[in-house]
Amino acid sequence: MTVLDTKNKKHHTKATMFLDPDGGVSIQRFDTIKYKQFDKFTDKQLGFFWRPEEVDILKDASDFKNLTDSEQHIFTSNLKRQILLDSVQGRSPNLALLPIVSLPELETWIETWAFSETIHSKSYTHIIRNVYPDPSKVFDELLDIQEICDCADSITETYDKLIEYNLLREQGSKKYDEYEHKKRLWLCLMSVNILEGVRFYVSFACSWAFAELKRMEGNAKIIKLIARDENVHLASTQTMLKLLPREDKDFEKIKEETAEDCKQLFIDAVEQEKAWADYLFKDGSIIGLNAELLKQYVEYIAAKRMYAVGQEKVYNMGTNPLPWTQKWIGGGEVQVAPQETEISSYVIGGTKQDVEKDTFKGFQL
Repeated sequence: MTVLDTKNKKHHTKATMFLDPDGGVSIQRFDTIKYKQFDKFTDKQLGFFWRPEEVDILKDASDFKNLTDSEQHIFTSNLKRQILLDSVQGRSPNLALLPIVSLPELETWIETWAFSETIHSKSYTHIIRNVYPDPSKVFDELLDIQEICDCADSITETYDKLIEYNLLREQGSKKYDEYEHKKRLWLCLMSVNILEGVRFYVSFACSWAFAELKRMEGNAKIIKLIARDENVHLASTQTMLKLLPREDKDFEKIKEETAEDCKQLFIDAVEQEKAWADYLFKDGSIIGLNAELLKQYVEYIAAKRMYAVGQEKVYNMGTNPLPWTQKWIGGGEVQVAPQETEISSYVIGGTKQDVEKDTFKGFQL
């Protein structure tokens, strides 16, 4: 593996998205682009750039104190799970996909995608610092919840299997098989699609349920910003899954061969999310959301995602059992005016506008 393959003279628009036989990305050039979709994803994500400190969550601390014990369990457990899911997704695209990417626009998108996930992780820390008296306790106890660990393990499994084959290819191992490598890539992308499109959205619904009751609204607005990013990430994985069979006959064959495996990935995720719903609401529900409603939402959102990637129908799409989630997912831009509750330090053009009366005391012009 090399940082820049100067021997690869192949025109970049002739390369495949991943595992091109002539090597990886050489020159990062964007004057001509094979798949403009990925360049657009990058531009859109960069245009969405935000910082968690822009959102004022001071009121959430008092809201949290007034929640019942069962409501605090729901909120904290859901937050812990979001932390672990983004811990996986914050590093995995770079680790698993960058070593085998072959197009400059796709390479740049993956890097941008992973960076945005780190903003999400920092956002959860911002929430915890402002809501909990002892932030360390929340993080230290995170891995004590088996249901969260099981979910993380199932997501990292396909990433790990792909990384294993990346290493075999790099080492020139006799065990390496290109077709098997492509199959692992396909299953990994499908698993990531499920994470971005199903698992994250289930957790978002739990966050927004509190805001529907005018509680924990700062947290909900951060989650809305995260969901806006995840919409782009989801579109990108769906695009990869649609384009791969068109540019490589191996992937066309793999799509057919792994249809049952992919269906099972969805089914396993749905069952895991349903078990998570039982854990969340084991001590009680909140107005507008309970275990049964969340389970219905899991099936509804899974049916939409399966349809989008051409998977066999398993669940009835029907109507959204949580119709109020749509305004959070598709409600447009998040209001970030300084007079609203979202902002404590107004950010304009990346410059923090919180100058105090004596900020420049001692300076002479």
